[in-house]
Amino acid sequence: MKLLSLNLGRPKPVEYTDQAEGVTGIDKRPVEGPVRVSAPGAKGTGGSGLAGDAVCDKRHHGGDDQAVYAYAREDLDAWERALGRTLPCGVFGENLTTEGVDVTGAKIGERWRVGSDLVLEVTTGRIPCRTFQGHLGEKGWVRRFTRDGASGAYLRVIEPGEIRAGDPIEVVHRPDHEVTVSLVFRAVTTERELLPRVLAAGDALHPEELRAAREHVAKYGSRSGPRDEG
Repeated sequence: MKLLSLNLGRPKPVEYTDQAEGVTGIDKRPVEGPVRVSAPGAKGTGGSGLAGDAVCDKRHHGGDDQAVYAYAREDLDAWERALGRTLPCGVFGENLTTEGVDVTGAKIGERWRVGSDLVLEVTTGRIPCRTFQGHLGEKGWVRRFTRDGASGAYLRVIEPGEIRAGDPIEVVHRPDHEVTVSLVFRAVTTERELLPRVLAAGDALHPEELRAAREHVAKYGSRSGPRDEG
């Protein structure tokens, strides 16, 4: 398991974002590194966990619980075949393009050591947005990406450190629950009846998803609730 590509974004003016300044950092490009990774601060004020990486829309991106975004090269390869086009590392806006890591199958609270010092913890999956669709230029992309379910993973920084392309990735902790990134992604998008199950991940879960699950259970108990909600 390794960090195949380390990717950073710069602010870029585009027409497809609803961000007030009309700029986005989603177009991330590979760098060799080293790059310092640390907790950026609370969502809304803190940006990316990677030094030199732009987060332009802090309403929905960045902050301690979304400090780093990882996507598997294997999933990018599958999308290349499905879309019939080349997808370079970083094109999904991921900071870390991994090789040999089951990113979407990772458990919430799972911890990865990247390189010698950096330790990251999995918090949730990535919800696709209008900017992502505009960047890819694929009609109906939000719906298609959601239906596929290979969301990639957001991670928080547990121990800061420097990383570079090619660094090894090691899973140093795997919780004993069964709440994966894939399960959480489905629960908050297309299968809200799964929300009670994600509570088993506890406080390791991204606070927004944890709150959604608790509100669902408070309203419906452990049953699914109306399938047309959300």
